[in-house]
Parts: sequence; C-alpha cells; structure tokens
Amino acid sequence: MWLQLRCGLERRSLVALLVVLAVAAVFAAQHFWAGRAQPVRAPDVVGAAPDRGGEPSPSPGALPPPEGGGRPVAGAGGGEIVVDISGKVRSPGILRMPAGSRVADALKAAGGVRRGADTDGLNRARLLIDGEQVVVGAPVTEPAAPAAPGVGAAEGAAEGATGAGPAAPIGLSTATAEQLDELPGVGPVLAQHIIDYRTEHGGFRSVDELREVNGIGDKRYADLQNLVRP
Repeated sequence: MWLQLRCGLERRSLVALLVVLAVAAVFAAQHFWAGRAQPVRAPDVVGAAPDRGGEPSPSPGALPPPEGGGRPVAGAGGGEIVVDISGKVRSPGILRMPAGSRVADALKAAGGVRRGADTDGLNRARLLIDGEQVVVGAPVTEPAAPAAPGVGAAEGAAEGATGAGPAAPIGLSTATAEQLDELPGVGPVLAQHIIDYRTEHGGFRSVDELREVNGIGDKRYADLQNLVRP
C-alpha cells in the first residue's frame, strides 16, 4: 500500500512488477548456482609398463627369427626373382624364389644336391640375383701359372689358331686373361673384351651373356658354349 501510494501505481501494475522481480530473482539464483566452484577429481595415475628386463620391443612388421636361432632371410617378402638351377641337383630347372634368397635356399628348393656331387667351389651363402644360373657340381678351374714375359701372348695366339681348348670348363666370371686365351678362337684382344664385360656387369650370370661380348658371333659362341661356365 505504501509503494502504491508513494509511486501512484495501480494495483494491477504493482502485481505485474512484483512478478517480473520474482522471475528475475529466480534466474539470478539459478545463474549463480550453476557457476559455483565444484571439486575436481584428480586423474588416475597410469601404471608403468612392465619391465621386460632390458629386452627391446620388436619393431612393427619385424619378422620372427627362424627356428634353430638362424638369421632370417634378408629381403624375404619383398619381391620375387627367377633363377636357373642346373647340374647335380634332384630337381633342376627354373625356380621362383623370394628376393633376398641365397644359394642354399635355391638348392633346398631344387630338392638338394645329389650324393657325390662336388660343391667345394659353390658359395652357399651368396645372395641370388634375378636371372642367375647356378651350376652344381661343375669342376673348379685352378688359376694358371703366370707365363714368362713375351711368351704368353704368342702361345695364346697359337693355341687359338690351332683350336686347342681347356680340359675343364672355364669360369667366365673368375678366369684370368691367360685362361681365356686358351679357348679356341680367343686371343688377347677378345679375352680383354670378356674381362671388360664382366667388370661392367658384375660377372656372368649365364653362358648366354657371352653373345653380348664385342667380337663374339654365333659361330664363335657355338664353339665356346660347352667350354665355359658362368
């Protein structure tokens, strides 16, 4: 009544004003209640990983070691190569091997070496390359003794002219110039071409590569193919 008489408000206006003030008070109380400080729970401490005794964790995608403690084959699963296995093995022929395989893996895939085969000159730990030919049981050629000065070239030319050849196949990737001179139709110049080719290409992978040497035609290749090995 005092406010109505003091401000000259009507009863209905006074009631509306009181309602507005009450609603504002409710909203203000709700706002301050929602913004009050609340206790926060400390995060749980993550337990430390179990001690593995200093053993390093295996890297993702690492291959497990093979049974027996040997080293895994290098490059396994990274492609495929094709090699030709011939000679004294149980199943000679063309083999498809995983990239990074070694000569020992190819021998195993070919059924193993036949009994009595000579493998002294075969490096079983050597990595295989695509397109390579592996001959098992081929005789090992002993290095020739150095000839006297001024005699080797003349003798090599004479033997080439007479068609005399070596008793055992000569390794194209390991033969010396003097040994190559012993082949029929091969003189010092052609022997040097063969050495230059194998130096440029890292050796001979098959006898067929002899066709690519400068100075060797079809006829000369036919005379040499049974007298040499890669």
